[in-house]
Amino acid sequence: MTTKFEPLGDRVVIKPKEQEEVSKGGLLLPDTAKERPQEGEVVAVGPGRVTDEGTRIAMELVVGDKVAYAQYSGSELKNDDEEEFLILRESDVLAKIS
Repeated sequence: MTTKFEPLGDRVVIKPKEQEEVSKGGLLLPDTAKERPQEGEVVAVGPGRVTDEGTRIAMELVVGDKVAYAQYSGSELKNDDEEEFLILRESDVLAKIS
């Protein structure tokens, strides 16, 4: 069984884009030389932030959106199948990629 993540509030779960194994010059990159990805796909979205007055602000992102996010934002998670995911606030997403 695969663990499903259900984010709370204004958080989103992102599946990071796979890293290139080979550099532009053709060199094989070891895991230690790879940078943390900054692009991914939204796989789960929380219900939105609640204001001080108690109203909920809807999320701008939806499942399936391709996004760019800050390099060191969020927290890394793994599901039962050892797939890596990132959970972060919607405000940490920098842009949608079309």
